[in-house]
Amino acid sequence: MRIPVFAAVAALTVTPLQAETLVVLAPDYFGSSWGPGPAIKDGFEARCDCTLEFRTGDVLPRLMLDGSRLEADAVIGLNTDMTLRARETGLFAHHAQDLSVLTVPVAWEDDTFIPFNWGFTAWVYNNTLLDDAPSSFAELLEREDLNLVWQDPRSSGSGLALMLWVDQVFGEDAEAVWRNLAARTVTVTAGWSESYGMFTSGEANMVLSYTTSPAYHIVAEEDDSISAAIFDEGHYFMAEVAGVLANASNPDLARDFMAYILSEEFQSMIAFVNWSYPSALLREDWPAEMRDLPFPDTAIFLDEVEAEARRSAALDVWLEGMTR
Repeated sequence: MRIPVFAAVAALTVTPLQAETLVVLAPDYFGSSWGPGPAIKDGFEARCDCTLEFRTGDVLPRLMLDGSRLEADAVIGLNTDMTLRARETGLFAHHAQDLSVLTVPVAWEDDTFIPFNWGFTAWVYNNTLLDDAPSSFAELLEREDLNLVWQDPRSSGSGLALMLWVDQVFGEDAEAVWRNLAARTVTVTAGWSESYGMFTSGEANMVLSYTTSPAYHIVAEEDDSISAAIFDEGHYFMAEVAGVLANASNPDLARDFMAYILSEEFQSMIAFVNWSYPSALLREDWPAEMRDLPFPDTAIFLDEVEAEARRSAALDVWLEGMTR
């Protein structure tokens, strides 16, 4: 039987195979125009001949609620105070990456989670309005001219970091510290953006943020009036991490994404798209606006086991101190 010419041509004109889609669960801020998601998406898609799709939301609750029903290949945006709870879901596979390139200031030998950035929690202030910022946490507690805004440890990663920072530095005296801070506090917000917005609008003269926050104002606004107070006791270290899900539809592509996270291209952009320290670049290779900022001498770090073991008791102390 002879096939008409037009039919033969039609039979040979097939739709090209659709590019693979890598689905990555990420925090809400990743999907915003000012977040790191767009730059990461463009960079990875240029390498992978694929589509990178960020599905945003509250990452840890989503993992714990959806479990094995979660339709994603990888996760990005968990922080080091949450990783034990995420690990214990059993949803993660090995990332299969060489971690020798990491430059974080703590030992990192984790075959599940990769740090893609890191930072120190800090109290941030406007140096044109407060020219004698406290140089220690102890001094901050003595100052009656400070009004503070910060985040709730039950709903915010930075708030949780503050709670564990106080627990580590002050130990049995932590409840008195919270009572003291409460007397100097304008409000405690659910998340960082609300707090920082109140600070920039002049509703408080110090806000809980990060030592890297001034870099944003320097680069994006050409404003050097924002500084981070560097404390003698040291600053709480936290990293944000990424991992591959065990039920990934595209596990090889997910591991390619892990490799991209550790690449020079990704690490070179992370300082300015996420306003945090790169996890796999030497400090001498950071942008000058971040490299030249004041830097804490001491990193206070609780590994995931210790952070989780202390979280519940520290929260009880926080609640007692804040409600008295």
